[in-house]
Amino acid sequence: MKKFFEEFKAFAMRGNVIDLAVGVVIGGAFGKITTSIVNDIIMPCISMLTGGVNFSDWKLVLKEAVANAEGVIDPATEVAILYGNTIAIIIDFIIIAFAVFCMVKAINSLHRKKEEPAPEPAPEPEPSAEEKLLTEIRDLLANK
Repeated sequence: MKKFFEEFKAFAMRGNVIDLAVGVVIGGAFGKITTSIVNDIIMPCISMLTGGVNFSDWKLVLKEAVANAEGVIDPATEVAILYGNTIAIIIDFIIIAFAVFCMVKAINSLHRKKEEPAPEPAPEPEPSAEEKLLTEIRDLLANK
């Protein structure tokens, strides 16, 4: 049993697992932010465009709510498909996916900049005809 816990500790303390845990925590917080943006900013604007209808109240009622013994309608007895909430969650997902795409694109461009080799120096220009001739004369004089 002790060996099992030692193996688990070695697994949990690996860098990749800790990075994943940090990513999950940050992702959860980021999800809350985007949910707030969708519910508090985007959906009211869409609601205005649709004539002031509260978007989260959009639903397809399958069974109306019934009154209890006192004659008060109990909303918990209603059966409905809440498609407005589903649309809000889909928009939430699209915003998160777009943000992650932008983040990955930025990280990839940083990696490309790091990997690009330094530009090769320009080759030295070809010597002129006069320089070639003078070099030949020098070499002939040096050989004599």
